[in-house]
Amino acid sequence: MTDHNAVTQSRRVLAVSMLAIALGIASAYASAAEVPGGKIDAITAGSNVSFGALKHVKAGLLDVSYAETGPVDGPVVILLHGWPYDIHSYTDVAPALAQKGYRVLIPYARGYGDTRFLSAKTVRNGQPAALAKDLIDFMDALKIKQAVLGGYDWGARTADIVAALWPERVKALVAVSGYLIGSQDAGKTPLPPAAELQWWYQFYFATERGRLGYEKNTHDFAKLIWQLASPKWNFDDATYDRSAAALQNPDHVAVSIFNYRWRLGLIKGEAQYDPLEKKLAAFPSIGVPTITLEGDANGAPHPPAEAYAKRFTGKYEYRLVSGGIGHNLPQEAPQAFAQAVIDADHL
Repeated sequence: MTDHNAVTQSRRVLAVSMLAIALGIASAYASAAEVPGGKIDAITAGSNVSFGALKHVKAGLLDVSYAETGPVDGPVVILLHGWPYDIHSYTDVAPALAQKGYRVLIPYARGYGDTRFLSAKTVRNGQPAALAKDLIDFMDALKIKQAVLGGYDWGARTADIVAALWPERVKALVAVSGYLIGSQDAGKTPLPPAAELQWWYQFYFATERGRLGYEKNTHDFAKLIWQLASPKWNFDDATYDRSAAALQNPDHVAVSIFNYRWRLGLIKGEAQYDPLEKKLAAFPSIGVPTITLEGDANGAPHPPAEAYAKRFTGKYEYRLVSGGIGHNLPQEAPQAFAQAVIDADHL
């Protein structure tokens, strides 16, 4: 016996897919039904070490280098890396999601990998609003109307900002360490001594000595950050060096220093981002379906879960990932991160 509702739904999905093709829009109205929920199979961290050949697209101020895997017509997931890491944080997460039917995109942020500014005159700006606008430009360039966003560190902050200011572009959100939106005014408030100690590198970067030191010792400096941020993660040299290569980008130091000096109010942002920063300074709520994650051994500065839960006003879950998991959660616990993406998409 034919199920009339099923036939109607199939025709609707087909019509939407044809419209998307006609308009050149990837996954224009992707629904959760297109990728069934379920459990991610067990993943051994470090099983995958490469994405293969990367792609490029001119988007806004950048020529963005990015990895892509999964069916081209699948619902889109965009995964965002942090500092001082790179897209290799997702070499295990991405294929697991692709196997489920997602089109997975992992872009290098400005100042990382082979992503380059299109003009030598563009300010090597690392302020949060600039990175968020980069993501919107990336989605526009690839004609992606909506995507599930996932990130940690700088990547989580970018995903948070886009979910808060452009909620129509975000189907669901996975953010390590939760709500990371801040402002220069908020940055003026001193923290308790122990918390200030965790930000030692931010104060180092505020000095010319720090800029020169990071420029001279980028490889070893970033490796120290990895060790401090994930004290129980026994990554090997090959794992680190694969990601450290991305820090050789000619704009990496400038973008990094700008970011941390901007947070302390030591440098002004660009006027074009002022309207966005004004909205962010009000700490806007995030209403899209969200799962926040935290590793039980995160050694990097991060807010307690109870401090930000109220910022998420839509469907929301918090998950603590155990087992000595540190700051680079998607690379250290890829199964937990990939499962959170699937689950957030179906909240």
